[in-house]
Amino acid sequence: MSVSTLRRELVKLGSKPIDKSEAISEAGHLLAASGVIAPAYIDSMMRRENVSNTFLGHGVAIPHGMIEDRHLIHKTGIAVIQIPQGLEWNDGETVHLMVAIAAQSDEHITLLQRLTRLMQDPAQLAQLFATTDPDYLCAIFNGDAPPAAAPAVPATDLEQSFEWHIDYPNGLHARPTAKWVETAKRFDAKIQIRHGGDIADAKKLVALLQLGLQCGDLLAVSASGPQADAALTALRDTMIRVSAQELADAAAAKIKAEQAVHHGFAPSTAQLAIKGIGASPGLVVGTTQTWKSAIASIQDIPAPLAEGSEQLDNALIGTRKALAQLAEDTARRLGETEAGIFRAQAELLADTDLISHCCRLMMQGHGVAWSWHQAIEQQANTLAAHSNPLLATRATDLRDVGQRVLIALLPQEKRQPEAGQQASNLILLAADLAPSDTATLDTSRILGLCTAQGGPTSHTAILARTLGLPALVAGGDAILDIPDGTPAILDGNSGRLYLHPGEQDIDAARTWINRQSEQSRQDEAQSALPAQTRDGLRIDIGANINRADQVAAALAAGAEGVGLMRTEFLFLERDTAPDEEEQYQAYRAMVEALQGRTLVIRALDIGGDKHVPYLGLPSEANPFLGVRGVRLLLRRPDLLDTQLRALYRAAAHGPISLMFPMVTNISELMALRAECERIRQELSAAPMPIGIMIEVPAAAAMADQFGAHADFFSIGTNDLTQYTLAIDRQHPDLAAEADSLHPAVLRLIKQTVEGARKHGIWVGVCGGLAGDPLGAAILAGLGVNELSLSPRDIPAVKARLRASTQSALVDLAQQALECDSTAAIRALAGDAS
Repeated sequence: MSVSTLRRELVKLGSKPIDKSEAISEAGHLLAASGVIAPAYIDSMMRRENVSNTFLGHGVAIPHGMIEDRHLIHKTGIAVIQIPQGLEWNDGETVHLMVAIAAQSDEHITLLQRLTRLMQDPAQLAQLFATTDPDYLCAIFNGDAPPAAAPAVPATDLEQSFEWHIDYPNGLHARPTAKWVETAKRFDAKIQIRHGGDIADAKKLVALLQLGLQCGDLLAVSASGPQADAALTALRDTMIRVSAQELADAAAAKIKAEQAVHHGFAPSTAQLAIKGIGASPGLVVGTTQTWKSAIASIQDIPAPLAEGSEQLDNALIGTRKALAQLAEDTARRLGETEAGIFRAQAELLADTDLISHCCRLMMQGHGVAWSWHQAIEQQANTLAAHSNPLLATRATDLRDVGQRVLIALLPQEKRQPEAGQQASNLILLAADLAPSDTATLDTSRILGLCTAQGGPTSHTAILARTLGLPALVAGGDAILDIPDGTPAILDGNSGRLYLHPGEQDIDAARTWINRQSEQSRQDEAQSALPAQTRDGLRIDIGANINRADQVAAALAAGAEGVGLMRTEFLFLERDTAPDEEEQYQAYRAMVEALQGRTLVIRALDIGGDKHVPYLGLPSEANPFLGVRGVRLLLRRPDLLDTQLRALYRAAAHGPISLMFPMVTNISELMALRAECERIRQELSAAPMPIGIMIEVPAAAAMADQFGAHADFFSIGTNDLTQYTLAIDRQHPDLAAEADSLHPAVLRLIKQTVEGARKHGIWVGVCGGLAGDPLGAAILAGLGVNELSLSPRDIPAVKARLRASTQSALVDLAQQALECDSTAAIRALAGDAS
């Protein structure tokens, strides 16, 4: 009999034992009478209770025998004793349902998983405690649908609540969930998230992930307790604030995918092609090598409970520190978004359900490493089996962090050597590579990645793209059957792995790779040269960066200064606004790092897609058309004055130009200039150039009037595009259509340039269009004086401009203005040479 099968003769309802010994005896006699155990096993169950507590929690106990007495078990089985009035198990522990387990090996794991799920459903537990129908109880324990006679108890919300439609394009995955949990944990309140009839504790990351929330799902968020109201307000703000980043990331990924150009490499003689999903672009030629897991198997080596608990605690503490260090290193090398993967993993280690499950297994006499592995696998399997593909991929993150704890628990185990420790030119094959392994790969030897499982939105895929490693995911189990050392060509664009390619195909692939690499090398080698056309037109090139520690890399990429420093990064992810001194130190650090080079700082741009709870901003039906940018600054002098004082103080150490976002009316600019002058005089500071961002059509249309009062213009093409085309640039379905090369946007840029020329002021562009080589060429042809872009895009843009002549750029821009669609503009030859 499987442990998951419970028969009526092994159920006793309405029992009234005087103590737990009598209750265990009742269950033991049921098991013995059914031939499951020898009568002597009842004594073994009693002895187990004397050495460890089998109270599972939530009114459930799971007595069982000593491991060394398993020979007294004839066949695996369970008996259930219902105690409606409750029985004191130990001090403060009341049992209403006792599940006695007799397992010949580890079949009881399925039952423990089922019990763990039941303990998260108080309503169903209450039914089990009170039911008078043994068939109902058997149905629940056997995993069947309960009989129709059992009434359903609806999930209920707590005292205070609000409803919210989740608008994250990829649903609720680990990174946003970690932010929800971090917020919930700050408050003395019980907080729950309900989706339909499923409920999860908002302070437990894994429980939230197991809800499988997808875009469009309606949630009921409720709370009770001393800080319930504050908790709900803060959690709502967090959920909305995370929306902006999730929408932006999804939109950017979609635009990048739709704009990507694949040159159609297709070998003619490859014997076999394995097709998966392209997760990171690029083409590489190498040999295959299978990745080996860190620890192949976990033995169950029991240890005293106190000793095992201490080992687990030390391993968790050590792993959290290691993840914090990995996050810091990843942030420095790859970026904050990638570092967030490991910060979310660290939150998994704080999940009480996970740790409780491990401890319960330890209390049953199992070893700490085995117990931890079982607890991890149970939750990972639940995630992996989910119908939401994105959620299913998060099982990899859980196993990744679990493996790190295991390594800490088993220091005597030698980590299997990294694939091809001495080899190079490797295409790594794996069932599903862990994010922490991906982040630390030696990219001088490993050229690309192929996984049997996973998806293009997995954390491993994100890291592969950041590292520049071509990657294929979801290639199926055939990936794992490929012998080590097999020659192959990996195409991360099309998601194909070509095996045993012929010499002709290898030569063609290497020619393609060399051509692309040589172009990139040339661009990077000449990135320090100015962006000057062959006939002498010079375009200034700045970088979009936020911190002083990013300056060196930006200059190395060819930046001549900073054309956009966003200051809102100082205000996000915190509970209070930065004071004048903190802002001053940040601005001064940037000034000093640039050593006299250009620095354009954007005043605080909060609102719309950046929600900051401590500012107490009202909820808006359409925040992109609401109080944001200068509209907020003019309403909040506490924010404006503090920032201006910090900026004027920092300008004493080097040149700063200040620009204000979302200016629409001349009166706004005049009010801002007056405030700047007041602060300047108070501090006896030198004048600072004051410009505005051209982000709304109204500002572009009135550029000739704004030019009389501004020292420069900087066009934010991302916002200008969304307002011109009436497309939210974060909309998951429409964002790909919000292309800044739309003819209407280009005409507004031309109008802005003409308005600036009337007053002799310069015009820059700091939006995404500046980083597109074709877009940069057209902007230069329209008369833009300065481009500010992501450092990684600088070499290619500079190369495009240096290869051109001014007259060719002007002709290209004129052709673009005459086009009737974005597609027509992108189809232009655009050599501009």
